[in-house]
Amino acid sequence: MKWKGRRKSSNVDDRRGQSESRGIGGGLGKTLNPMLISFLFKFLFSKKGLIVVAIVLGISYFTGTNPVSFIGNLLSGNSNQTENTNYKGTAKENELAAFSATILANTEDVWNQILPNYREPTLVLFTNAVSSACGSASSATGPFYCPGDEKLYIDLSFFQEMESKLNAPGDFAQAYVIAHEVGHHIQNLMGTTDKMQQLRGKVSQKEYNQFSVKLELQADFLAGVWAHHSEKMGQIMENGDLQEALDAAFAIGDDRLQKQATGSVVPDSFTHGTSAQRMRWFTKGFKTGDINQGDTFNTNSL
Repeated sequence: MKWKGRRKSSNVDDRRGQSESRGIGGGLGKTLNPMLISFLFKFLFSKKGLIVVAIVLGISYFTGTNPVSFIGNLLSGNSNQTENTNYKGTAKENELAAFSATILANTEDVWNQILPNYREPTLVLFTNAVSSACGSASSATGPFYCPGDEKLYIDLSFFQEMESKLNAPGDFAQAYVIAHEVGHHIQNLMGTTDKMQQLRGKVSQKEYNQFSVKLELQADFLAGVWAHHSEKMGQIMENGDLQEALDAAFAIGDDRLQKQATGSVVPDSFTHGTSAQRMRWFTKGFKTGDINQGDTFNTNSL
């Protein structure tokens, strides 16, 4: 893949080497006695208290922080701040960071061309664990997108695992992973993610899993659309790159992962789609480049 020397995105939040530090003490009810709680409520509704609330709301508005969480964390000591450990990545990891920023920039170029008023997401690089608007997650979660803060989260060690554990090596396979998560961002912008959230509790777990598969396959399709237009705009692909992406899609199919982990396959528990489905929808996106042909929710066959 011809990525070196190309533009890097400025929408990268590099948190590698940072670790969460929780404040001392437990929750509000464990650390504050009733008299202190009463005092706090009286203060919040006084003139000075209202000024403090106004300041907190102002901070929340400009930072995107939930004001309730902000106040709760402040009182309980659970600030979830990050600690800089002066982390220095290896040459290989730093190259992966530069690669990721370059691929993100490439997705920006493509989607800004396809979608009017495209809102660019942020890529968060982290080590071991990270906090997001969707909650805390470890590296074991794998790459993910959080619609609450419109950010993609990746521990770069996942790319090494793709090669060593999933048998899906190659830079274009890694680019597919980033493009897939950007695909979820597209779904968020188009309202598809909200519709999925509204289904929670309204359908059975089996039915929700089926909708989840459709969501993931559409993200694979959108990754294929990105690859189509990226190649058309900048000719970044080399021989074997397409096969790398397909190998990655095959490697992370639900059926293959379940077979490896337990020796059996339970289709009703699928949430991302089979290897064949993931490869098929990425290929369709790559061949057509047409965002309108990726409606996985209204098709008779996935």
